[in-house]
Amino acid sequence: MADVSPIDLQKALKGADYPASRDDLVSLARDNGADDNLVQKLTQAGTKRFDGPNDVQKAVFGNE
Repeated sequence: MADVSPIDLQKALKGADYPASRDDLVSLARDNGADDNLVQKLTQAGTKRFDGPNDVQKAVFGNE
């Protein structure tokens, strides 16, 4: 499984309005053409609401 980079995450979430729900960010990532691995990581993020991009990065990359 290919690793997701922070740059890929930023590109996938371009145009996000925060605070945002996990479901909204997953939908935005799909709309922005994110690959399935990145979408899966977002879907599995333990947080349901994000106050900003740093929260998303911590949820996606925090335990790696």
